[in-house]
Formats: sequence, C-alpha cells, structure tokens
Amino acid sequence: MDKYLDLKTPVIFRQLMKDPVIAGFVRTLELIETHHTASSVMSYCEFIEQLYNYTDDFTQYVLERVLESENLYIIKRAEGKPTGELLDECLANELYLLEQLATIPCDRLLDKIDYDGFLPRYKTSATDFSKIYADRIHGLDRYGYGIFAQFHMFICNNGEIVPVKYPDNISLSDFYGYERERGEVIDNTLALLSGKPANNVLLYGDCGTGKSSTVKAIANDFADRGLRLIELKKKQLHELPDIVKQISRNPLKFIIFIDDLSFTEDDDDFAALKAILEGSVASSANNICIYATSNRRHLIRETFSARKGDEIHFKDTMQELISLSDRFGLTVTFVKPDKQKYLTVIDELAKKYQLDIPTEQLHKQAEAFALSRAGRSPRVAKQFIEYLKGTEALGNADT
Repeated sequence: MDKYLDLKTPVIFRQLMKDPVIAGFVRTLELIETHHTASSVMSYCEFIEQLYNYTDDFTQYVLERVLESENLYIIKRAEGKPTGELLDECLANELYLLEQLATIPCDRLLDKIDYDGFLPRYKTSATDFSKIYADRIHGLDRYGYGIFAQFHMFICNNGEIVPVKYPDNISLSDFYGYERERGEVIDNTLALLSGKPANNVLLYGDCGTGKSSTVKAIANDFADRGLRLIELKKKQLHELPDIVKQISRNPLKFIIFIDDLSFTEDDDDFAALKAILEGSVASSANNICIYATSNRRHLIRETFSARKGDEIHFKDTMQELISLSDRFGLTVTFVKPDKQKYLTVIDELAKKYQLDIPTEQLHKQAEAFALSRAGRSPRVAKQFIEYLKGTEALGNADT
C-alpha cells in the first residue's frame, strides 16, 4: 500500500486508473496513509458506493475492466501485428500490479482507519490476471475487446458505433413456423462465423412475418460465438464505408443490419449500399455481411413519371435501379401464412403461454382477431395470444 508511485506508471492500462471505482480505491489508500480519519472514511464510502453499483467483489470488478480495456496491446494482437518483447514485458508487469491492487483485502483498509462506527465491506478473490488475460487474447474472435466485449448490438450515431445497452432479447426458440426460411439465414451466419464465404442477405416479404426479429434473434443466439450486430438507418448508408473501415480488421464477425430498406430513384444513399454489395476494394471485408429487410421485392420506388426521362441510355439506368435486390447473394422470402400455418403458430404460442381455452374457441377468436388487423401473420398471432393472456389475468378470458 505504500508504493503509490507504481500506480502512476501503467501505460497499456493507463485509462483504467481513471475509472471511478479504481481511482476511488487508490485515493482512499493514499488518504488512509495520511491518518486523516474523516477524509479516509468519506473517500472509502464513496469508493464503496461506486463499487456497489456493479458488484461487491472488487477483484472481479477490476478484472472485468482489464478484459474490456481497448488498449494499444490488444489492438495490435487483434490486428495480427507483432507486439515485441518490451511491450510484452510491460503487459506482464501491469497485469501483476493490477492483480495486487485488486486483491488488497477489505480488513487491511479498515484496520488502518481509526473509526469505530460501521463501514460497509467489499470482497476480494484469488485471481490469476495473467492467465485469464492470456486466455482472452487467444479468444479474441469470440470475446472481442473494448465495447465489443461488453455489448453485442450497436447502432450508429454520427459515424460512431454506439452500444445498445438493453437490446431486444428475442431468441430463435421463440419462433414457430418459417423454419426453412430462418434456416437459410442461420446457415449463412454460421458460414460467416466459421470464416467461410458468406452472402449478403435480403429478407423480403410481408409485414409481420418475422424478418427483423429473425436477424435480431440470430445476433442474440450467436453472440457468444463472436457475432456482433450494427444497425444502420437507411439515411445513414453514406456512413457505411467508414463503419466498414472501423471493424474490418476486428477479429469478431459483424452483421450490418438495415431494416425496412427501400429507395427513391434519386436517392444518394443508393451508391453507398451498391458499393458494399458489389464488394469494392474500399468497402469489402470478410468478417462483415449486410442483412437487410424489405417489404418490397424491388428496392427502388419507381414512379411512372420517372420512365419519361430524357436520358439517352435510360433503360440501362432503370435496370440498374430495379436490380439492386439482385446484388444480394441470398434472398429469403417470408410470405404471410395460410390459415393452417397461422393456426399452428396460434396453437404453439398458446402452449407456451399456458392458455387454458378450447382449441375450437381459440381458433375462432384467432381468425376474428386476424380479420380485425392486417390479416394473418406471426406478429398478429403473438399479439392475439398476448391479448388473451392479459385478459385471462384480469379474469376476463371469455370476452
């Protein structure tokens, strides 16, 4: 506890020393040595407050910050660059220092604070930081680093990749029906994850058939295998080259997800997506696939007036516009279910939600519900079952 100068020396993990919990702990150590009781107690309690926001185990907290750190060493390793003997030596020493800091027991601090009142405690645990960090380095293609180690879904904000802290937790096990369609998307994703050639995918079809949910469920279910999802709005497509540049050398695999994709004839964002789909030298990367959903088979909203243009090679231009969907390597079509498929989904969801209602009555109400909505679809089926479950909870299941 008396070698405080050591705590000022980290290079690789320098940013960690600014972390509010770690910085609060170091500040408390320094104040305890001054034997100023009031300041020591206040600083210690502030440290505990910050720690308790995450955990009561200080060792595990520091370890998680170490594993999530986006630092010069891990970036070199992720990009396959040599680190060199001196940087390796620096890493070993800093990991040892952080391990020593993170395992200082609570009693050691409290014994030095001249205070008889109650003070909250924290836990520590024997942990080999060097071994765990080495395992993480060798598993970068599954765990990632920085924000990609903490989160698996992201959006884009002014060119910056921003994590989604509370993503939709939908899973592939939540779906009923469309097994063939989803299977095609899953197989393509598995090819991406295994480093094999994978296609950009267009999920085309009717509203409410589970296109967007399929992509999000795949991202959730394969996150532990190194899959990450970045969602872009159509108006952000001009940022695609910059986004690709940021992640193209990352060892993880990425789905760039564009929901409800369509264009007008004079849309400037058309060119950015076209470049990605055609695999231009500046835009292609083997760890990235584009997954887009659309309710339109032809992604360009073509008007009759557009056909009357005065361009000499007008037909060539229009063919380029309406064939954008053909530039996706894989197109998977989701169509509205027929009556039997719709009722099958209803039956499966009723079992999942443990609804106690006769099948004939269930089907009759399900059909009436679909007629009052946009027709039969998995989305409508789920809405109907959740409606029944809600009314059942209110004691109105017969209404």
